[in-house]
This record gives sequence, C-alpha cells and structure tokens, in this order.
Amino acid sequence: MRRRRGSGGERLLSASPADSPSQPAARSSPNTKRAFLPPGGRGHPLAAPLTMIFLLWFCWGFSLTSGQQDSELLARYLEETLMVDSNFPYHVARRVPRQGRFLQRLETRPRMAEFTVKSTIISRYAFTTVSCNMVNSGSEAKEGTFEMQIPAAAFISNFTMIIGDRIYHGEVTAKVKKTSNEDKERDNKHSSPTDGGENGMETFKASGTIPRKTHAIFTLHYEELLQRLLGKYEYSVSIRPQQLVGRLRVEVNILENSGISSLEVLPLHNSKQRGIKKDDISPPPSTVIGQTKTLAKVTFSPSVVQQTQIARNGILGDFIIRYDVNRELNVGDVQILNGYFVHYFAPQDLPPLPKNVVFVLDSSASMLGAKLRQTKDALFTILKDLRPEDHFNVIGFANRIKVWQQDRLVPVTPNNIRDAKKYIHNISPTGGTNINEAVQTSAKLLNNYIAQNDIDARSVSLIIFLTDGRPTVGEMQSSKILSNTKEAIREKFCLFTIGIGNDVDYKLLERMSLENCGMTRRVQEDEDAAAQLKGFYDEIGTPLLSDIRVDYPKDSVEQVTQNLFPNYFNGSEIVIAGKLIERNSGKLHVEVTASNADKYILLKTDVAIDVPSKNDIRGSPGMEDGKETQNYAERAWSYLTIKELLNSWLKSDDSEEREHLMDKAKSLALTYNFITPFTSLKMKELHADLPKEGHASLSTEGTGERVQSLQGHKAPPGVPKQPDKQRIKISRTSADGDPHFVIDFPSSKLAVCFNIDGQPGDILRLVSDHNESGVTVNGQLIGAPAPPNGHKKQRTYFSTITILSNKPERSYVEITPTKVILDDGERFILPCDRSVTVGSSGLEVSIFANSSVTVAIQGTISFVILIHQYKNPAPYQRNHLGFYISNSKGLSPQSHGLLGQFLHHEVKLTQDPLGGSPQLVSQNSTGEPNPRPVNMLKVKGRLVPVVWKQRKIYNGEQEVDCWFAKNNADKLIDGDYKDYLAAHPFDTGTSFGVANRL
Repeated sequence: MRRRRGSGGERLLSASPADSPSQPAARSSPNTKRAFLPPGGRGHPLAAPLTMIFLLWFCWGFSLTSGQQDSELLARYLEETLMVDSNFPYHVARRVPRQGRFLQRLETRPRMAEFTVKSTIISRYAFTTVSCNMVNSGSEAKEGTFEMQIPAAAFISNFTMIIGDRIYHGEVTAKVKKTSNEDKERDNKHSSPTDGGENGMETFKASGTIPRKTHAIFTLHYEELLQRLLGKYEYSVSIRPQQLVGRLRVEVNILENSGISSLEVLPLHNSKQRGIKKDDISPPPSTVIGQTKTLAKVTFSPSVVQQTQIARNGILGDFIIRYDVNRELNVGDVQILNGYFVHYFAPQDLPPLPKNVVFVLDSSASMLGAKLRQTKDALFTILKDLRPEDHFNVIGFANRIKVWQQDRLVPVTPNNIRDAKKYIHNISPTGGTNINEAVQTSAKLLNNYIAQNDIDARSVSLIIFLTDGRPTVGEMQSSKILSNTKEAIREKFCLFTIGIGNDVDYKLLERMSLENCGMTRRVQEDEDAAAQLKGFYDEIGTPLLSDIRVDYPKDSVEQVTQNLFPNYFNGSEIVIAGKLIERNSGKLHVEVTASNADKYILLKTDVAIDVPSKNDIRGSPGMEDGKETQNYAERAWSYLTIKELLNSWLKSDDSEEREHLMDKAKSLALTYNFITPFTSLKMKELHADLPKEGHASLSTEGTGERVQSLQGHKAPPGVPKQPDKQRIKISRTSADGDPHFVIDFPSSKLAVCFNIDGQPGDILRLVSDHNESGVTVNGQLIGAPAPPNGHKKQRTYFSTITILSNKPERSYVEITPTKVILDDGERFILPCDRSVTVGSSGLEVSIFANSSVTVAIQGTISFVILIHQYKNPAPYQRNHLGFYISNSKGLSPQSHGLLGQFLHHEVKLTQDPLGGSPQLVSQNSTGEPNPRPVNMLKVKGRLVPVVWKQRKIYNGEQEVDCWFAKNNADKLIDGDYKDYLAAHPFDTGTSFGVANRL
C-alpha cells in the first residue's frame, strides 16, 4: 500500500502495482514519523483489526488528556490516513473520524461512501441529479436503502440502481385504474405536503439487497420550475444521507440570460433541529460561490470533520440558494427555443393596490396553547403592516361565528388597529370547528362591502382563512362546503387558506383555495409558526396588478398554458408557456394588459424567434448535462401543462371531465417521463438473464402532486384588437430641435416658425391653460456646444417635458429621453425602451419603444413627444425631445404659452412694397413671393416682419414651408420670451397678464 494524493488535494491510500520489489520504499530516517504496525506487517490478516483497536484505544486516551482543538486535529489525521482498501472495482472514499467509524462498525446497514448532487438551473427550470454510492463490506448480503426528500412540486424523471453487476432502470408507466373506493381513499391522501419529510417536501424511497463485498449506486433525477416568492427564486436540496459520508458534494449551476441581480446561500435549514442561531446568515462551511453576469456556480463539499460539526447523525438539512434576475416594467422575459416558448412576467416599481381583507381565525378548543398564541402574534404583526388605504375586518369562529365589526370593513387607522388587536387578544379557544358558516359569513361581509362602496375595480379583495382542524360543527361534508364556498364567492375575490398542524383537512383547504383563485399553505407546529404565518401573508400582502391577461396571435401559437390571472402580488411571478405554430415567422408578438387601481396598463413588444445565441446553452460552463437541459423550454412547457391539468382535475366534480383531464395528463407524463399522480415508476432489470442475487423496490407515492401556487385561467386565443395609438395625427405645431418652433394655421394655410435662444437650465412654458382646462406644459433646456463654423455660440435642446393636469384630479407626466414618470397619486416609472400604455379615467400615457410618447388628457387634448437618441453622438449633439400638439380641442381660447397662445388665432400675410402701404396678398398664393417687398404677418393687430424658410420636423421625415420671425419671435409672441420662463418644472403660474411682466 502507498499514499497518493487524490482529486481536490485529498490524500488517499490504494493498492497499486507500483508497490513492487522493483520500486523499493525509501529508507526511513530517525526523524521519519511512522504509523504503528502490528506484528506481521501490513499484509498480515490481523493488521487492520489490530491497528483499529490500537487507534481507538489511543484516541480514547488522547481525548481525555487533550483539548477540543487537539481532538479535531486528530480527527483530521484519521480522516487523511485511514482509508478503505480500494481493491473494489469502484472508487471508495475516506473513512470517518473515530467516533463515527466506531458507530458505523456497530451498525449492520451498508456504509454510504459517496453522496453527490448536481443541479442545472436554466431560466428558473431546475434539473437535479442525486447519486449515492453504498458499500456492503460485510460478509453477508444487506438491505441498502436510498431515501431522498424532494420538493413536493417536483417531477421525478428517472431513477436507476446498479447493484454489483446488476442494473435496474426505472420506466414510467400508466397507473392501473382504481376502483371508486380506492380512488376516494387516494383523494383523501392527495396533496398531503409531507410524507415523513420536511414541510413542502415529499420522500422518495428505494431499497435493494446488496450482496457481500459489493457496492450499489442509486441515481435519481427530478425536475421543477422554481417559484418566485418575496422577490427571490429559491432552490432547495435535501442533504440528509443519515450517516457521515466520506465524499459529499453539491454542485449547482445557474444560467439566467436576463442577468443575475442577486444570489445568496443560506445556512443549512433543518426544522427538526433546535438551538440554531438565527443570527447566523453565513453559508455552510466549505461553500464556494462563483458568479458572472449571467452564470453562477455554487459548490458545497464538507469534509467528514465538517459534517460531524454540523450533525453527527448525517442529517445536515436543506441546502438553500436564493437568487433573482434583472427585470423592468415590460412584457417580461420571453425565452424561445426549438419551437417552444416560456414567458416570465414579474413587473416591479408599481404602486400597490388597496386591499379589502377579512381575517378568519379558528378559535376552537383544538387551538389551545401554542397554536393560538403564535397565530395571535402573527396577526398582530400583520395588522401593523396594513397600509392606510386598506380596509379590514376580523372574524373568530368555533361553534359560533363572532364578527369584530358587524356588516362593514373599517379603514386602517391607529385606533382601529389598536381595537382589532384587543379583540384578537381576548379570543379564547372553545367549542368545535364550523368551517362552512365561517366562510359564508366572511364572503357575505366582503360581497356587501364591494357592492355598497363600488370599489371592485380600484382594489383587491381577499379572505385569509386559518384553521387547525376539520369541520366538526354545522356542515361537515367536504363536497357541500366546497360548493357553498364557490357559490358565496362567485369569482369576485380570492380565498387564501392556511392549515396549522398535522390534524388539518389539507385537501379541503387546498380545494377551497384552488377553486377560488387563491393559494394554500400548511404551517408546522414548531417555534417558527408565527414567522411562517407572517411569511405567507407577505407573499400576498402587496397586490400590484389585477385582471392580468397575456395574449399572443392565435395563428402564431398553440397549446398555451393559463394566460388570465386575477391578481399579481409583489415578489411573485406569472409564467406562461406554449408551442409555436410557425417557427420561421421571425418574431412573436406579445401583449400584456392589466389594471392598477383605477389605471389600466398595456404592454406590448415583438420577440425575435431566431435567437440561438441567446437561448442555446451549448458551450455554457457547467451546462453539459444532456439533451433534456438543452430542451429546457419544452420541458418547462410540459411541466406547466401537466400541473395545469392536475389542477383542473382536482377542481372538477364531473366524472367525464376528470377522466378526460387524467388521460391528457397521463399521456403527456408518459411522453416526457414524469412521475405524476397518474403514472408510476416500475423497475426493470437490464440483462435479466443473469442469476438473481437480490431484489429492488421503491416508493414514489405523493411525489409531483403539489400544484403551482399562482392560479389563473385560459382566455380566448388571440390578441384583442386595440386602437393603434401610434397613428394619432400629429399637427405641425411643435417645438423640436434647437429648439425650432413651428405653428400651423390650417385656416390660413400658413405656417409660422421662430427660434428661442434660451440658456441651459431655462424652463419654457409651452402651453398654459391651468385655469380652464387645467393643463400646463413646461420644457426644460439642456446646453451643448455649437457645431464648428456655425453662427451660434451654443445650442439648446429640450431635455425634459413636464405635462401637468389638475382635472379631474391633480397629476403630472415627466418625460425624458430614457424614462417617463407618471404620478396621479400613485407613482409609475416607465422606461422609454419598452412599449407600454398606462391609462386611467382622464389620462393615458403610451410609450412606443425608443420612438415617442403620447399623452392624452380627457380624450380632447393630446401631445406627442418625439424621443431623439444618438448611438454615437457628436460633441454638439445631445439626446433630447421634441414636443408636438396633436389635439388641442380641449384647450380653451384663453390658453397661452409659447405655442398655446396661437391655437385659437389666425394670421394674415401682407407685403410692404419698399415702405409703401401694405397690400393684402392672396392667401391661396403658392410659390415663393417676390423677395423685394417686405413680408409682414398680421397677428393680434401687430405687424411682424418675416422671411420665408424651410424647416424639417418629425426626425427630418417632413419638410415644412414657413414664415420665420427673427429675434426670438419679437412682436410675434406676447411680451418677451423671458416672460415665458417658469420657476420650476411644476410651475403652473396664472394668467399671462397677471403673473408675468408684459
């Protein structure tokens, strides 16, 4: 035997042909440290046992006389020097420290030599492979058990076992149709969130007989779509080998093309452990994190000593990674690959919607003790987090229903919050559980409030229902409770249910929420129950949008998953997937419509279909796991479609419909090799002609049954027809460029133009009609050097256009070349590089990506702001804006400003022949006038000398013939141009003659 250095710098011992007389060992010097060898040398049959006995005796004595640090050093020495003989055909890892090794020798189960997890996450879709290597070094066959907790929402996609020379491969098959009684029994078990595992996890279990002196390899594959909660995607993998492992490694590779904005690795989580330091937020020991803009790699490979420090029993806990991606307010991230698309929609920077919420709290006798105390603590915190615009009420139920505030919801005020806390504090547990009447009372209360206050379109209404048991009073039949609940709510609001403890009827709560656009959550009875309750509320406590609809052209896509959602909550995400009908169309049009308070939002864009460089993962580091990962979009579509079918199957009471849904889900699961409630995994042995030495069995009951949290519906296919806002007629009345002003007089068939040579920082009042229509438009100038050989010393452009309106309510729109800020009591920040429409009663803002912004007021006033951006600007160029008046019908005759003062006036053009009496020139005259006479404009009784010019507008697309007034429009405008300077962008001023000097 000789010592060699293995991968990762680990020192290993193995037998090798190099240990031969031709290569004699170096002679030992007096200073050479040598391990104790029993008589007979290394090759003696008693060498290993005697060495172990001596070392155990030495360790025991050493531990009595040495400190903790010396003990750990000794453990590391044992770890590095005591290795398993590698004569086995497969690599066997290191031995464990003395205590763990001694305990393992007392056990009869096979030893786990290696436990590895490799995960690849591509655009939130995770592929996980778990491999376990067990060794039976005993003299007789032993049962080897592989047990793994996997997320309840995951689908197992493959499983293999290699026991010695025998290979067992998992094959997904359709489940045999059960009898009605068996089906009911299974329904009662369905969706239990735990099966001996942690909350939100299911347990996969497989076992096989391992012959003596043989090893076994178990390999499990599963897939899941990561859900976004509280602004983070969370990937969790269970590290519970139930014994110390010689070689343990977790590797997670993440690829997000939109960019990884944040990433963190949490401490190992195990709810069954006590005494965990809550202030410890550092990653587990040996964790290594590497990250670029779009890629991240996280590894966790604790040594045996580090495992011992975490948990001596091998139950380390959940290894958790949380991350998020870059996003803006647009249609979202659309991934297209190999004829499939996945659309992720999670806007941010939106003002929250007001809530109307009824808290329904179980106060039956079973809530006595910690459950009720922790529930009250959570509700106290939740009440404190309600916003001033919210309304709420509290209901306690047991045998009877007790409503805090009869027949109404109250606003959030300090006094109401104080009184609600007193009411909750005084709730005492007694009696049974009347679930049906509690739901009916809360639904009636909320329905009446919505009807009486006409707030359905301006807020989000919901019921948060909490119980720890099953119905024991009143209506106790689940089917009747479900139908009563659906009839009472009538799709007007959502029901969110929380089950506390292990005695709750989780299936009933799940169906109650699924059938009423809500979510359900199970809370374990432990010290973190209050935090779990608060965490669930945080997920739904900030609604940002309602009535979200995502549309694609019906002739472009097919088999699209749910695309109509009642609510979008801050920190969550809406995911839609589908198949492309025509892959060669070049682009996919996407439209998203939604509501925010009294505003509606329309987002639309075209997504390029042929983008292999963006969505193809081949060549990306750590992404070489196989064809499944390279078809992640298709796998995500199949995953979502099966979840949707399972959801519909759960909600349906029609036997024929359930049969149809089950057949569709089963067919899809068989195609993509998923274990679902309708399919099972059968083990088949390859090379079955070999003599049998053992058996293999497994259990997958309950895996893959958890449905997606955010529920929606399917809208009719196709993109609803919307008016093409980009074709709004734009008049020539404008201020654009340097800035060059153009005023169109349609009745006179004339155009007048002039320049304003302002200073950088000046704010020019373009339209002022604050007292009548309530509209004011101000433009702020930015400076730039003049072009070479020009007659000007500097140039000025509009950098910001501010549009203010005080009717029907005060609001403003601030526009720059990069963003638009809309504030009508709620503040929106919209990027200019995405097409979006935001509207409310009286005000609508439409952005056409990198092109223009249209602002419409009361349907009678509209302005168009052109966006001028330069990819490589010259020194004298600046990104700037151009302002155009599209519709001025709603502006009054008293409107003023550099442009507004001419909207309700006409002009006449005259000629003064070398100082003679002016003569009217025909208004229909075309062509250039005689240059010798002096051309004069008659406007408001004043004569203004003008010259003929041509101006380019609309980004140079159109040329305008106009009469130019020199000297900053001297005599053309009322007063001097300095009279049109505003104090700040939001200055509305008063009438021109009163507030400003003439």
